[in-house]
Amino acid sequence: MSLVIKTFFLGLLAALLSVAQAEGLTIEITKGSQTAVPIAIVPFAQQGSVGNVKLTDVISSDLAGSGFFKTLPEEDMLTQPSEPEKINFRDWQVLGQDYMVIGQVLGNGGSFNIQFHLFNVHNGQLLMGYKLTVGGNELRRAAHHISDLIYEKLTGRKGAFNTRIAYVTSAARGGGKQYMLQVADADGYNPRTIAESPEPIMAPAWSPDGAKIAYVSFHTKRSEIFVQTLATGQRQSVSSYPGINGAPAFSPDGSRLAITLSKDGSPDIYVLNLSNRNLTRLTSGLSIDTEPSWSADGGTIVFTSDQGGKPQLYTIPSSGGRATRLTFQGDYNARGRFSADGRSLAMVNGNGGRYRIAVMDMASRTVNVLSEGNLDESPSFAPNGSMILFAANKGGRSVLSVVSTDGAMQQKLDFQSGGVREPAWAP
Repeated sequence: MSLVIKTFFLGLLAALLSVAQAEGLTIEITKGSQTAVPIAIVPFAQQGSVGNVKLTDVISSDLAGSGFFKTLPEEDMLTQPSEPEKINFRDWQVLGQDYMVIGQVLGNGGSFNIQFHLFNVHNGQLLMGYKLTVGGNELRRAAHHISDLIYEKLTGRKGAFNTRIAYVTSAARGGGKQYMLQVADADGYNPRTIAESPEPIMAPAWSPDGAKIAYVSFHTKRSEIFVQTLATGQRQSVSSYPGINGAPAFSPDGSRLAITLSKDGSPDIYVLNLSNRNLTRLTSGLSIDTEPSWSADGGTIVFTSDQGGKPQLYTIPSSGGRATRLTFQGDYNARGRFSADGRSLAMVNGNGGRYRIAVMDMASRTVNVLSEGNLDESPSFAPNGSMILFAANKGGRSVLSVVSTDGAMQQKLDFQSGGVREPAWAP
């Protein structure tokens, strides 16, 4: 059996892992950047009832997890000012901080008024002041939004903390298994099950606007591709041909899906027009072609093929044409995913029996291996292109991990009650 075929069916078996619950979530930074910028997130002063979400803990976790910042532990702070006029910048200079954030949270009925200030510690300059009002169930999202604002101000790149991820998990139920497709905040909190079945669910893929998810379900004992609208829960079957219906990927404009079908023999890449269900076949032959993904401009599709004897990445025009081999470094390269700006390509790189996450610079074609595991899989870029989400094997369980695109920082999202697979970062 081809290794690509094995990978496809091993993905089904991987769904047999047990359920992940947010209550059992821990976030562990397993590798930190030596060049991270020191920043102090001072605990916000609180007035009134503000619930059980501590905004500064969320902000600190976000910024530290990005790899660009090193946050100061609360116990190391000499003072905890919440108003600009009460800051003694000399205290923070002594602590070696470059920047600091102070703020206040006021509980006001069912809503919260939040304000914060970002300062340059070296010269006392106010870099940002911001106020916002949020509902009682939006404190974590507000914290992620503040993290995004700070990140963009200090790096010049948009943040990706106030975004979502999707992943597949399963739980024992009634003597069998129940498979669930879940959507959560980018840090793994606030999970919501959007689809479940006693049969495997695989390969979630976000639409460009984040309003829909395509995925593969085996609820009829055979593979079928669905597109589901998150706001309503309404789903529609878009591909149920005989054989494999797999690996859906939305085009950049959301009008088409690149998919893998075996209805005409061996698995090949097709493009499905979602408005009229017309199919365009892109590949043919005896090789196994699977795992398509679109370039940022929609003109190219990258896919995995064993036509050279071992799984490697190839590109082909999305309108049809000749396939061109893209990867040559390593015994195995698969699951290619373009960054939003098209400058980088994430992949699973296999060499010497180890499968790790790597990124290719599309201009130079150089490949940099980022992760350190043995069985890392399913890479997915953050919307801003600075991080890659993937599934890693830790002690026989699958956990979610995030690595910066320079490999300097890596963190683990560990759902202690089970394992998770097939992560996908929303646009």
